[in-house]
This record gives sequence, structure tokens and C-alpha cells, in this order.
Amino acid sequence: MTATIKDVAKMAGVSISTVSRVINNSKPVSTEIRQKVLEVINELGYKPNEIARTLVTKKSFLIGVIVTDLGDAYIAQLVRGIEEVGKMYDYDILLCSTYGDKATELKFIQLLSRKQVEGIIMVSDSLNSEIDKQIKEFKIPFVYLNRYFYTADFPTVAINSLEATYEMTNYLINLGHENIAYISSSKEDHSLELLKVEGYKKAILENEGFEENIFYAKGRGIDDGYEVCRDIIGHNNDITAIFCSHDELAIGVLNYLYDNNIKVPNDISVAGYGDIKMASMFRPRLTTIKEPFYDIGAVAIRRIIKEIKKESNDNDTIFLPFQIQKRESCAKI
Repeated sequence: MTATIKDVAKMAGVSISTVSRVINNSKPVSTEIRQKVLEVINELGYKPNEIARTLVTKKSFLIGVIVTDLGDAYIAQLVRGIEEVGKMYDYDILLCSTYGDKATELKFIQLLSRKQVEGIIMVSDSLNSEIDKQIKEFKIPFVYLNRYFYTADFPTVAINSLEATYEMTNYLINLGHENIAYISSSKEDHSLELLKVEGYKKAILENEGFEENIFYAKGRGIDDGYEVCRDIIGHNNDITAIFCSHDELAIGVLNYLYDNNIKVPNDISVAGYGDIKMASMFRPRLTTIKEPFYDIGAVAIRRIIKEIKKESNDNDTIFLPFQIQKRESCAKI
């Protein structure tokens, strides 16, 4: 028969309210009594009724996480960081996958509200006005994670895109490359691509005699990288390095160069951005900017928990350190 809080109180020789205070850590209890109650709980295998606990403490110890697709390797890393840090603070997550459908995102936001989650982390490519309104109405801690666009409306965790592309461009310059092509995937307003292009331009402008070579792919996939590389090679035969705004584009570039007997890095160096799993599996292994996806997830949930506990909070945008992963796809001239 399942043990009850009454059984614990009787065996420990204390009141039911004392057991409740120990479980919920709501009011001071002497060390001796707390230890006795915990020993009895362990001996009886007592499990608190979570629904009743939520009603008493007004806390669900649940955080909602809405993602586009768990099949994306970087999202899996984000969720792992969220989940592992959540456990450290006794929070569980309710995970919802939308596959990019906006109606489903809205449905899950409403569902999580009914489940009385204490905060929400959303990983999404964009937020429409209806979702924006719904989040603001709930008035619970919220963090928005997006690899592709930025918004000033909600807290987020990321790396500094401008500084990252600036550092990578300088890395290529220090390898002796003077004619560096940059591939971007978007010119849209609020796109992080604009900041990435700005970082590339900043590094080029600091070097007298260097010229910008910016190309725009139709998207950010491997096929898009393959197609735009054809334009680059046809446009300028003097290019010695190609820097891509996403690893997927860079892998497409590597495929094109391989198919056309252009050796990497002997003939052309190639660099990416993101450090997705495939970047270190492809040959030659891709030099790239490492986005710390696990850490982004971990810091996002830590920010939520700090806000729940009304502790001092960080700025709305938290920038994490990034690294240049130096691998075989780039070499000195």
C-alpha cells in the first residue's frame, strides 16, 4: 500500500504540517527533526502528491520548452542543456515540438499555460503578432532562442554574431588570404545575417587594398551552398578563401569544390559558422565558429529560474563566448 503523509508523520512522531514544511521547505524546521522526517520518507518510499503540492505552494516546478524540430542536432543540444540544468534546480521540463507550424506554437503556449508552467523557453525561427501578444499576457518568465533572427522584445541567449564573423575573417587574413568571399543567406530586416555581414565588412575595411566579395545564397541549406559556389568560382578565379554564414552552406561549398577537382585547403580554404555535428564529420573537417548550443540552453533555463526566484537578473540579451574551431579546411597560403 502506498505510504501517505499521515504515515510519515505518525512514524516520525511529528505533525502532518511539520512533514509538509520539510517537503516544501516552506518554514524553518530544526535540523534534527528534518533529518528524522527525511529518513522516514526514505524508509517508507513516500512520494508527495505533486498536484496537491502545486496547490499548496503555488509552484509547479515545471518549465515549458517549445522547439521547432528535435531532429535538428543543434536543438537536441539546446534541450540537453535546458534539461540537465533544470534537474539541478529540481525543475522538470514539458517539451513540445511544433515543426515550425505557427498555429501549433500558439496551441502549445496555451497548453503550457493550463499546465501552470512557471516559465517558457521557445526555440523558433520567428514570432508572429498573435504569439507575441499571448506571451506578454501570460506574464511569466520567457526566453526566446533563435539562430537566424533577433528581436528586442524578449530576453535571449546567443553569441555576438558581428564579433564572431569579424574574428573569423581576421583569422583567414592572418593565414595570408587577401581575397575572401563571404556567403550570406539573407538580406531580411532583423536577420542576424546583417550583423554577420557587418563583421566581415569591418575586418575587410581595416586592411588597405582588400575588397569585399559578398554573395547571397537562396537559402541556408547544403544545396544552396553548392549553387552559390558555382557563381563564386565563375565570378572571381582569384578567391582563396570562402567564409559561409552557416555550416550547411559551407558543406555545400565543399561538395561543389570536390566535384570540380578544386582541392581544399590547397586551392581554396573554406570556413563555416555554427559547428553543427556534421562539421567535424565531413572531410576535410570544417573550420568554423562554434556556437555553444548546450551552454545557450543551460543559461536560458538558469535565467528563467533566477527570475522565478526573483534573484538579480542579467540583461535581456546574454552573450556567451564563442570559439574558432581550427580544422583542416583552412590553411596558410
